This record gives sequence, structure tokens and C-alpha cells, in this order.
Amino acid sequence: MVITSNYMNELVTGLKSLHEETINNLKNSKSNNTLRAYKSDFKDFVSFCSKHGFVTLPTEPKIVSLYLTHLSKKSKISTLRRRLVSISTVHKLKGHYLDIKHPVIIENLMGIKRLKGSIQIGKKPLLINNLKSIINVINEQKIDEIKRLRDKSIILVGFGGGFRRSELITIDHEDLEFVPEGLKITIRRSKTDQFGEGMVKGLPYFENKIYCPVNNLKKWLELSKIKSGPIFRRFAKGLSLTNNRLSDQSVVLLIKNYLNLAGIENTNYSGHSLRSGFATVAAEFGANERSIMAMTGHKTTQMVRRYIREANIFKNNALNKIKF
Repeated sequence: MVITSNYMNELVTGLKSLHEETINNLKNSKSNNTLRAYKSDFKDFVSFCSKHGFVTLPTEPKIVSLYLTHLSKKSKISTLRRRLVSISTVHKLKGHYLDIKHPVIIENLMGIKRLKGSIQIGKKPLLINNLKSIINVINEQKIDEIKRLRDKSIILVGFGGGFRRSELITIDHEDLEFVPEGLKITIRRSKTDQFGEGMVKGLPYFENKIYCPVNNLKKWLELSKIKSGPIFRRFAKGLSLTNNRLSDQSVVLLIKNYLNLAGIENTNYSGHSLRSGFATVAAEFGANERSIMAMTGHKTTQMVRRYIREANIFKNNALNKIKF
């Protein structure tokens, strides 16, 4: 077989195209938020290596181990593990191999864990009394009804559906279906659903309309006249409603602002407080793991069981059996 220059050029071009497509596939296997987190984590590792004269890419297990020790002085175990994954993933994307199971890394992590402990102090869940206080204080604000309804709908739907804030802001009008029992909301993609299989959450009507997410959302959509696109949008100056979707950070600021107005210390609350609040309150009222996971979309029971333990810390307390 005679190999011509044209054939070789086509072969090289084809291989280059396959290489580029493969790199794109690897990148698309992760969400944009995840890729941004990897880049941010790796940037910190690069800074550490530059400071000490270490080669960054490819690196060696002993260098990574030194970095983890350096990081352990100011960071949690969960942060160390995430940085390790980030460093490993960047190596894979660049075509390098890094043995993150090397004993010098694993043994070091175990030693750090024994010294520091691995307890995770999460953000506070927004429990039922605080949720009511927030809605009550929104109703008391001297603001236009359109803003009042938007803000109440964000908080009540976020809590009622156990939503991540990233899921909450991506809801479009096309994702809603009002039915006699309440509201169905289609979530097209989420943190634990990177392939877009989607899920549907059902929010029933509440007897108390003041705190009913479905009732408040209906009123918001009617007043805002939103018929398509994002349901939670930004206001321009003068409370003119724009077509722009709210950012996830806006949800955090909104929650913290109303907590403050309700006289509740807001430092340890975040956007996640809506989701963890739903799970904790549901567990407190007797909902089982499976029904909580069906709403929140958790893939494993680990975090849900943590919410259940927190909800039952006094209900199933052995001290209740002791009579004084």
C-alpha cells in the first residue's frame, strides 16, 4: 500500500479532530459550575507550587500531600478532599496521570482527619417558625405588591419544593403545570442530574393560604403577567420587571435581608437553608427518607439521615425516659 501525503494529512487532521472532540466530551461531562470550581481550586494549587518552586503539571503525589498539609491549617477535611479531586481532574483533562490513591496522600489525609476531626457544621435550616416570621415581615413591608409577591413566592416555593437555589432560579413558566391537587414543577437539570434526565416535584395546596407556595405563586404570575420564560426575575429601577433571570446569589441576599428584618440573626443562613429546612421540618413531622428524597432529589440517604437525626434530637431523646 502506497501512503500518499494527502492520506497522511487527512489522517492527522482526522486524529486532531477526534482529539478536540474527546477533550470537549470530557469538559461536557461536568457542569459549568463544577468546571469553574475545578479551575478555582487548581489556581490555588498553582499558587502554592509557584511559591515553593514545585512543578504544577504534571505534579507528584508527595507535592500534593505537602499542599494538603498546608491547606489543613485553615480548611476543613471536605475542602481538602474537593481540592484533591480538582487537581486530579485537571490532570486527566490535560492528559496526565496522578495517583491520588498513593499512600503518601491517603495516609496524610487520615492523619489530618484524626487531628482535626471531620465533623461538618452546615448552614442553619430555615425552620417553620422562622419561615412564618419571614413571610409575616414581608407582608408588613411598605413595598409594592408585585415585589412582595415575588419575594414570598421565591421563599415559599424554595422551601416547599426542597429546592437548591440553582434549581429555583432556573424554573421557567413552561416547567409549571397547575392541577387540582396543587402544582407540578419540572426540573430539567440539577447538581445531581448532570445528564438532564429531569424530575417532577409536586407542591400541594396548603390549608393556610398565607403560607401556601402554590397560592402565592399563582398570584405572582397573575400580577406580573409572566406567560413564558423565567418566573423569578429581576426588577429594574422603579420596580419595572425585566426579562432577566435572578441570580442564585440574589436568593441568598433576599433570605438574609428578610431574616434581618424579622429580627433573626442571619449570619449562619444561606440559600441552602430553604432546602435543608424543608428536609428537617418534613422529618420532624414524620416524613420518611424515601418521601423526603423524592422531593429533594438526593441520590443517597447520608445527608437525608443527617436531617432526620437533627429533627429528632429531642423527640427521640433517651433523657425523655428519665423522670425527676
